[in-house]
Amino acid sequence: MKIKIRRLEGSDWEAVANIYRLGLETGNASFETEVPDYNTWDKKFRTDQRWVAITGDEIVGWAGLMPVSVRKVYEGVTEVSIYVHPMYYGRRIGTYLMSHVIEQSELAGIWTLFASIFPENEASHKLHVSSGFRLIGYRERIAKLHGTWRDTHIYERRSKIVGL
Repeated sequence: MKIKIRRLEGSDWEAVANIYRLGLETGNASFETEVPDYNTWDKKFRTDQRWVAITGDEIVGWAGLMPVSVRKVYEGVTEVSIYVHPMYYGRRIGTYLMSHVIEQSELAGIWTLFASIFPENEASHKLHVSSGFRLIGYRERIAKLHGTWRDTHIYERRSKIVGL
């Protein structure tokens, strides 16, 4: 299976939203419970750091980076989101996306990638660790999802070439 990674375009929204919805339905991807409209979603992510994974002519995954703060001193710190269509789990789509995100983030001057992951999301933990992220802590009972308090594990990856 050949995977191509390209910039996410507005016309990709329907496929991206569907993959996001499928991720939300697992209950282990996000505290969000509904896919927002495109404009709301669009405002969260850096426009230069949004990608889709394509096989054939089908979008099978997406990734994006969100600023963690509006303060200038944190402009090189972003939160990473990666979602893969369930039909393509286990086919390294997440790995391809993460490698691309890391490369492109460093070209954009980003020195730290951050991720907040539910403890139950084993695939995401494995992806981040295999991509050079390290566990730096956890947030206990940080928020409720469907009325239940949930913890998150915090991972970060510090660039070896940016921000030295």
